[in-house]
Amino acid sequence: MSDIEFTREEKEALVAKLQRYFDNELGVDLGQFDGEFLLDFIGKEIGASFYNKGVFDARAVVATRLQMIDEELYAIEKVQ
Repeated sequence: MSDIEFTREEKEALVAKLQRYFDNELGVDLGQFDGEFLLDFIGKEIGASFYNKGVFDARAVVATRLQMIDEELYAIEKVQ
């Protein structure tokens, strides 16, 4: 898996969310540099776990849909 890359705007929005969380929940002022550092750390250290969970969930949805399609194909088969 390649590294997850964010646009500058996406990264700024994510850092802003971290800053709001730290301020509202912990009463800590998280600077821009520290926020970017924390975001990079989260991405590198635990990001793959969240990514893999998303892939797992998507795989389950696709498998369910494929099962439904397979059942519909059986329903339209011609009997000889």
